[in-house]
Amino acid sequence: MKFFIDTANLGQIKEANELGILDGVTTNPSLMAKEGIKGHDAVMNHYKTICEIVNGDVSAEVISTEFKAIVEEGKKLAAIHPNIIVKVPMIKDGVKAMKWFTDNGIKTNCTLVFSAGQAILAAKAGAKYVSPFIGRIDDGNWDGVELISQIAQIYSIQGFKTEILAASIRSSLHIVKCAEAGADVCTSPLDSILGLLKHPLTDIGLAKFLEDAKKSA
Repeated sequence: MKFFIDTANLGQIKEANELGILDGVTTNPSLMAKEGIKGHDAVMNHYKTICEIVNGDVSAEVISTEFKAIVEEGKKLAAIHPNIIVKVPMIKDGVKAMKWFTDNGIKTNCTLVFSAGQAILAAKAGAKYVSPFIGRIDDGNWDGVELISQIAQIYSIQGFKTEILAASIRSSLHIVKCAEAGADVCTSPLDSILGLLKHPLTDIGLAKFLEDAKKSA
């Protein structure tokens, strides 16, 4: 399973990249706004900077909702850097645009996916990634990880090549559960990635080793 970081914060991206396990980045307009990145030129430059830090796919989201506008915006995003993946919402015109992008050699990430039916449409349109939002599904008292399992089973049976990108991750446990369920990619905040490092027995064991090392020095 590939690890993406879900942020527009350059410091966090660099920290995750320095771990040596980072495969890519996902962003969205909300994450850009959180970092104070405003205006078309500033956003485009920020995407370019991210691509120069990480040697992997970087999802850049369109804000248009009409077919022609999505296509035009997506073409501009894709021109920023070869690693850019155009992030398109799961709406009717989004599906049409993803098919156009596929036919014209532009890779896409279908976002805001909440059902297996939507995931099937994304795969049929040729999306490279499909992003089920498991945390938001959990918020509605449904099982987000179960959706990952369902999509993985359907894709395996049907031979779809679209990769399942588990999004809206809320915890380190989510990451582990998504790996069990068959996700190809997991995108999460830095805290959830770093949380995988932690276990109390590791801390206890290391403290004992260090204590014994001092005694034998």
